[in-house]
Amino acid sequence: MTPSTHDARPPYQQAAEAIRSEIKAGKLKPGEQLPSHRELQERFGIANMTARSALRVLREEGLIYTVQGRGSYVADVIGPGGELIEAKRYTPPQTTAGTVEAPASTEPTGTITEALLEVRDQLRTLNAEVQTLKREVAELKARQHP
Repeated sequence: MTPSTHDARPPYQQAAEAIRSEIKAGKLKPGEQLPSHRELQERFGIANMTARSALRVLREEGLIYTVQGRGSYVADVIGPGGELIEAKRYTPPQTTAGTVEAPASTEPTGTITEALLEVRDQLRTLNAEVQTLKREVAELKARQHP
């Protein structure tokens, strides 16, 4: 699929929309690894930076997350009925001259929020490792049974 000449949106937005649609349709499931930048380049007929921009848009929307050195994955934003739910982005508290100001809301703050975010990041890293191990097992099985 190459960017449409009939669509006035930039190619990165078209690619992001195509991936977003696959997530909404359940073709890409939570925790599943997205294609690499190179694969996205080939699939959409776009440049590397355009593919990166498309992923950046999805990451900012909370639909995907990236694990350094491992790739990008679909975030857990699918509801029990398969509908796409709005992802909530974490906004760190504002700092003034090195001090952290308390947020104005009544949501949990400080160490609880930080601990939850750390656990989420650890789970995402573990998920990336599981995906890598699954691929390695599949490759080993394929070598044993050509």
